[in-house]
Amino acid sequence: FPDLGSSHSLLHLKYRVLTSGPPEKSSVYIFKWAVTLEEKCRASLYSEYIRKEGVCRRYGVSPENIILYGQSIGTVPTVDLASRYECAAVILHSPLMSGLRVAFPDTRKTYCFDAFPSIDKISKVTSPVLVIHGTEDEVIDFSHGLAMYERCPRAVEPLWVEGAGHNDIELYAQYLERLKQFISHELPNS
Repeated sequence: FPDLGSSHSLLHLKYRVLTSGPPEKSSVYIFKWAVTLEEKCRASLYSEYIRKEGVCRRYGVSPENIILYGQSIGTVPTVDLASRYECAAVILHSPLMSGLRVAFPDTRKTYCFDAFPSIDKISKVTSPVLVIHGTEDEVIDFSHGLAMYERCPRAVEPLWVEGAGHNDIELYAQYLERLKQFISHELPNS
């Protein structure tokens, strides 16, 4: 799978659980992308990659068959892309409202210098969205996931993992169960 940098993406294990058969015959493709503070966000690079060089062109996959998945800082380009292009679904794993709100939790509005204003973009997402967040997240407070869920017009039932932190949600059984339920039964073409 193409590696566009270093951020979180679905693990190979999750890929094997959610799909069957060899990768070239699969309907699930996994991509990673980079987001750095210096560049603010490579969402435009990522969206160009998906549209022209990536899934759509290379594999002949139409956007309505793409499920975008972002984890932590990776939710920033995921929300950005989903706010501009239709896709089958969006999964936000430990999303952040904005960069400034992570650093300064009492921030209530978006300022022009806030690098990652996902909270302002989520209302433009027209695809079904599954939000996943641990209630004991020590990196991105649970309130971020809750706020993103509340602002999302097409949000489905979220997964709040009681006791989970930032980097251990996938260790809980309900994580894969909820993903399978969402992908297999809650999407229009499932």
